[in-house]
Amino acid sequence: MADGEAFVLPDYAGRCVTNVVPALLGGPTPAWLPPEALSEQVVLLVLDGLGWLQLQERLHCAPTLASLAGGPITTVAPSTTATALTSISTGLPPGEHGIVGYRIHVQGDVLNVLRWTTKQGDSRLRHVPALMQTQPPFGNERPPIVTRAEFSDSGFTAAHLLPARFFGYRMASSLVTQVLDLVVRGEPFVYAYYEGIDKVAHEYGLNRFYEAELRAVDRIVEELLTGLPAGVSLVVTADHGQIETGEDIVELHPSVLAHVALQSGEGRFRWLHARAGRAAALREAVETHHRSQAWVRSREETIAEGWFGPVVTEDASRRLGDVALVAKGHRAFHDPTDTGAFKLIGRHGSLTAAEMLVPLLAARV
Repeated sequence: MADGEAFVLPDYAGRCVTNVVPALLGGPTPAWLPPEALSEQVVLLVLDGLGWLQLQERLHCAPTLASLAGGPITTVAPSTTATALTSISTGLPPGEHGIVGYRIHVQGDVLNVLRWTTKQGDSRLRHVPALMQTQPPFGNERPPIVTRAEFSDSGFTAAHLLPARFFGYRMASSLVTQVLDLVVRGEPFVYAYYEGIDKVAHEYGLNRFYEAELRAVDRIVEELLTGLPAGVSLVVTADHGQIETGEDIVELHPSVLAHVALQSGEGRFRWLHARAGRAAALREAVETHHRSQAWVRSREETIAEGWFGPVVTEDASRRLGDVALVAKGHRAFHDPTDTGAFKLIGRHGSLTAAEMLVPLLAARV
């Protein structure tokens, strides 16, 4: 992918992850939704990290997925798990639900949404999930949710899934078993989430480990299709794709850091928060030193260009930084406070086609 490639904005009015759940729960049926997706019972399987372009390059690893009807749709901006999963469950763009990134600025803290922690630790009491994200998931219905058991009491689960009914699993085989049991019990809609592809891509990149995980995911899909009763629809989508950055990590120029109070977001979609009175100077410094490496926008420009949807609430706007540094090519931008258990090789968050396009696939058994 060349650095000069144009970015992809979410198609909030059309082919976007925001519009999948409303259609499956009885809303208007968009023309791009495969007819195989609609039936009296539907299972929605969300595969974290499975981009459309990565899948197309590896169809030999996923014959079952390759056999399904459908095509690419867009995810949201930023193309990151916390934001996209909340958009999938609520059916709303980020500007309305307010989970506008992986690490967001809230009341002077930078909240890691997936862990629901700040530098002080667990933040479920200081930043109450139900108050951080107030839009009801699944159109005020309470469908069964099949996801990792260890996510049951997480802040992020409370923010984007509850009060849906939680069914935890420990192993991938149990995901399949839980889903099939719920369908046999007559549940009209079942939401299932599997995060393995994203984990493997982060730690190993898009190599043979990624392909091995894709084969394992394809077996999950095959087992679901084999076990589901006749007439049930299986719909598969994802929250984002991937870019392999490897060692291409950019340190912000000292002239930029001189104007920065703190950073939020992540390596592929970095928000810079200016020191008091320095927003204009920060923007100028970023343009001077990093324009060739990233798409540079002010908060106001991202909102005006519709990056987060046609409506951006005051709460959502306050959680954005002053200048967005959105990586081109295969690079990421370093922030010493943005750390994890291992060095990330595969990443996402930016607006490249590799990160923004995800599958929307379906089959009716």
